[in-house]
Amino acid sequence: MTRIVDLKSFVAVAEYGSLTQAARALKRPLQAVSRSLAALEAEVGIELIHRTTRQSTLSEAGRIFFLQIKPALSEIESAKSEAMDRRSAPSGTLRIGAPVLFGPDYLVPVIAGFMRENPQIEVELQLTDAFSDLADDRLDLVLRIADLPDSGLQGKRLGELRRVVFGSPAYFAQHGRPAHPSELKGHSCIVRTINDRSGQWKFRAEGKPLTVSVRGAFRTNTMTGVYSAVRSGIGLGYSPLWQIKRLVENDEVQIVLERFEPDPVPIHALWQENKFPPAKVRAFVDYLARQLRL
Repeated sequence: MTRIVDLKSFVAVAEYGSLTQAARALKRPLQAVSRSLAALEAEVGIELIHRTTRQSTLSEAGRIFFLQIKPALSEIESAKSEAMDRRSAPSGTLRIGAPVLFGPDYLVPVIAGFMRENPQIEVELQLTDAFSDLADDRLDLVLRIADLPDSGLQGKRLGELRRVVFGSPAYFAQHGRPAHPSELKGHSCIVRTINDRSGQWKFRAEGKPLTVSVRGAFRTNTMTGVYSAVRSGIGLGYSPLWQIKRLVENDEVQIVLERFEPDPVPIHALWQENKFPPAKVRAFVDYLARQLRL
C-alpha cells in the first residue's frame, strides 16, 4: 500500500531535482528518501526518476505521475489542516475591513456578540470605503457592498441591499412626488460628486435597466452631506436603503419610486483564496450570516 510519506518524497525529488536537496527539505535522512522512492517505483512497476550521481530527473511516466499526484497531495494536506483546525476554538486577532457607514451600525453589534461567545478573539476593525487589499492591509476578511468582479478571493454572500430615492415631507408638500423616474428631471436632486458618473441614477422600468441623468442646485462629495440636504428640504436623494433606515423609521424622509428600484446590490464577506480558511474567519463568517440584520 502506498504511503503518503513515499509520495511526498517523490514529489520533493521531482521538484528539487536531487535526492539530497529533497531530503534536506523534508528533514529526513537521505537513505529514507531513497527507500521511499524505491518502494513507490516497485509498487507502480516503472521507473519514475532517472538517477545519476549529479541529478535526478523525471521519466516520461514520472512526469505524468507527478502532475496527477502533486494536486492530490495538496488536497490531502488541506483536508488534514482543516480537520486539525476544527478541533480548536477560534482564537487570536481577527482583522476586518468594512465600509465607513456600514461598520458602526450594522457590523459592530455583530462583532460584540461574536466576541462574547469567543472570549479568546480580539478584533481590529478598519473602516474605509476603498476596496482594501487583504494582503497589503493585513486583513483576514472584508465586507464589500458591490457587484464583484473576479477578484481571486473567496467569499460568502450575506444578502442584498436596496437602492432608493427619498425626500423630506416638506419637499414633497411643496414640489409633489415623482411617479416615474423620467419625472426626476423636473425635480431638484442632490448629486454626490465622486466621479464622472455623478448624477446618473439607476432604475428598472418595464423589466429593463434605466439610467436617468439628474441635477440640482446643491452638490456634495459625501453621503452625510446628501442626507443633511434632503432632510433640509433642498431636494431628493438617492442612496442604499440601509444608510437611511433610521431617517425612514423616524419619518424624516420618505421613499418614492419603489416600483422602479434597480436590482439590489449584493453584500459579501471575502477572504483570501484558500479552500479552508482559519477557524476564526470561518466561525465569524458563519456567525455574521446568522446575525446580520439588513
